[in-house]
Amino acid sequence: MTDPRALRIALNGVTGRMGYTQHFTRSLLPIRAEGGVPLEDGSRRPVEFVLVGRNEAKLRQLAARHDVAEYTTDLDGVIADPRTDVVFDAALTGLRPAALTKAMRAGKAIYTEKPTAETVAAAIELAQIQRETGVTAGVVHDKLYLPGLVKLRRLVDEGFFGRLLSFRIDFGYWVFEGEVQPSQRPSWNYRREAGGSMVTDMYSHWNYVMEGIVGPVRDLYTQAVTHIPQRWDERGQPYQATADDAAYGIFTLQTPSGQAVTAQINSSWCVRVHRADLVTFQLDGTLGSAYATLHDCVAQPRAITPKAIWNPDQPNTIPFLEQWADVPANADLDNGFKTQWIEFLGDVVAGRPHRFDLLSAARGAQLADLALKSSATGRRLDVPEIVL
Repeated sequence: MTDPRALRIALNGVTGRMGYTQHFTRSLLPIRAEGGVPLEDGSRRPVEFVLVGRNEAKLRQLAARHDVAEYTTDLDGVIADPRTDVVFDAALTGLRPAALTKAMRAGKAIYTEKPTAETVAAAIELAQIQRETGVTAGVVHDKLYLPGLVKLRRLVDEGFFGRLLSFRIDFGYWVFEGEVQPSQRPSWNYRREAGGSMVTDMYSHWNYVMEGIVGPVRDLYTQAVTHIPQRWDERGQPYQATADDAAYGIFTLQTPSGQAVTAQINSSWCVRVHRADLVTFQLDGTLGSAYATLHDCVAQPRAITPKAIWNPDQPNTIPFLEQWADVPANADLDNGFKTQWIEFLGDVVAGRPHRFDLLSAARGAQLADLALKSSATGRRLDVPEIVL
């Protein structure tokens, strides 16, 4: 018989940008409005929320605005409450390990933003605690749920590419320095001492994208750069940028069959966009290639690949961009954050592991750490398997 009791979800950090916008208003509130989490038997499990944070006034306003009955500044209390089923964390990274540890030790399912910890050792320790307690734990892997990457992965599963050759990701845009036009990103992003770093920020994402589309990373070389050494903060005051604002990496990936695939990733806050989207993904194989954006994907099989001939003395006459076919969704692809929430909560109800867990997050933290070491030493480094 279906449990009629609502899943009680504590949302820690809900007043922050990611916690409020992506998780609460675009994911969980729509799930509540639809009657709850859809289950395998066709029923739905209702959800209810406890808003958690440090600013009681903000929490009260959000609760009133979105018809939420409970809010609190007492995270420990809501973790200890036997009515709480799930603890979500989108608060400060430095506070995350303690909060997640308390929740898992209390037997709560957890769902969390990345990175899960400020060090690789702490991220691995969280994965070990998850294994010891046996709770269902999930880490946000939103990019794998984007329509463009869902289509790209489907092409991989259907054998469209033949033997995979290479994977390329181009990411970034121009972030204004703040002197004349306000910056689009907070100033702490460019201070290493405050936790800022392109590598730290993005490599945890690139790790799960590479794993989810092709396979695990076996070695890497990265050059992390601070292209713009001075920026202006939210008060208009100049400061020295101590964190890398761009990273250029080469990786060797391993497919399930053991084949090596070369990946190249350019990540930059100092690049002007001349591509189809702020991030693009291209996967090449012997039988075909595909190019994906956040929402779209186009593909070109070998049979219709144009025969390019290099001739710098003549203008190009081949309409390369027109010779790619659109890859249809063939399904209703909803918001990626919402889709993963539904999958995770379904796993919580079923009492089974979630496929993107704390060990996956630890591998992302490891990749970022090794990339910074590679940049500092100028060496190509192996990526060892994490064994709990």
